[in-house]
Amino acid sequence: MIRVLIADGHPIVREGLRAVLSAEPDITIVGQAQDGMETLELVDTTGPDVILMELKLPRMEGLAVLRNLAARSHRAKVLLFTGSEDREEFVEAMKLGCAGVLAKSSSPKLIAKSIRRVMEGEIWLDSNTTAAVIRQFALPGDAAATGMEGKTPRGRAQLSHREREIIVLIAQGYKNKEIAEKMFITEQTVKNHLHNVFDKLGVSDRLELALYAVHYGLYMKS
Repeated sequence: MIRVLIADGHPIVREGLRAVLSAEPDITIVGQAQDGMETLELVDTTGPDVILMELKLPRMEGLAVLRNLAARSHRAKVLLFTGSEDREEFVEAMKLGCAGVLAKSSSPKLIAKSIRRVMEGEIWLDSNTTAAVIRQFALPGDAAATGMEGKTPRGRAQLSHREREIIVLIAQGYKNKEIAEKMFITEQTVKNHLHNVFDKLGVSDRLELALYAVHYGLYMKS
């Protein structure tokens, strides 16, 4: 079971999410927080796997919650569920360890899907947000800002042509299923290639791969 904590200042949103997610056989709601302070308290007492959180929380906003979580040891993945379209805030949230951004206009099916994906270690961003994150967070030559400080590229020659094609699509924000369709291969084959790419480049997730690709120029077709 995926243990989910809901954090939103509006009771109707919390109850709506609880009703939607309670119908999922592999998801259980372990708590509901009405503000940022209560979110931090419930993280300690309920031990969630995923925190579904609004950015604009009373008492302590979402970014401040993320900063507090980053300063402590916790295993919860934070998925922003927000009506905001401020991509600068999204970039800052990703820097603080956020696992993804989901619009409040999303369908119930997509909400459950995004929770499962971030639980599996994926980054959940639409292509436009991914592009914004890469533009603002992965400036070539700024290793500290990209999180690439102290990392050495392991050599482009180790990557196959197919792996480099996949890296280009990842950096553009495509999901595994979309990559499979574009490349006429199975989704499992995409996952296998990504596993190999992660191992070769020493990165741990899709966002880090995109940042690595931009920083070292691996996102460019050759």
